[in-house]
Amino acid sequence: MIDVAAAVIENREGRILIARRKPEISLGGYWEFPGGKIEEGETAEACAVRELREEMDVHIETGGAFAESVYDYGDKVVRLIAVRAVMAGGRMRLHDHDDIRWVSVGEMEDYLFAPADEEIVDLLIAERDRTSGARRSGRG
Repeated sequence: MIDVAAAVIENREGRILIARRKPEISLGGYWEFPGGKIEEGETAEACAVRELREEMDVHIETGGAFAESVYDYGDKVVRLIAVRAVMAGGRMRLHDHDDIRWVSVGEMEDYLFAPADEEIVDLLIAERDRTSGARRSGRG
């Protein structure tokens, strides 16, 4: 099993960064939460910081891991550990991706995500629905 960290980076407007993989790499054309393979002895949070620096030339600050998914791609099984994060600096430059978008959770349903990332999207949608339901029911 390959352990991978994914950064769910939220901006001040509550939009989340997603990135499209370049066509010539594995899972090219799919959208994902940026991140990469966790190295031996590395935490998911530390991996996300390192990978965002390497892949996009940005610095992020992470919160804790909030979701995990496991997906069998046939030739490999990936355990994706999603960590919450915010941008802390840097200048966005794409290396493994050809496009990025800041999207709302609701807009994520309009994008084709890599299979391991789909479960993270589902969890974000469920979290949004719980939060908005709590706000609605709290209005007396």
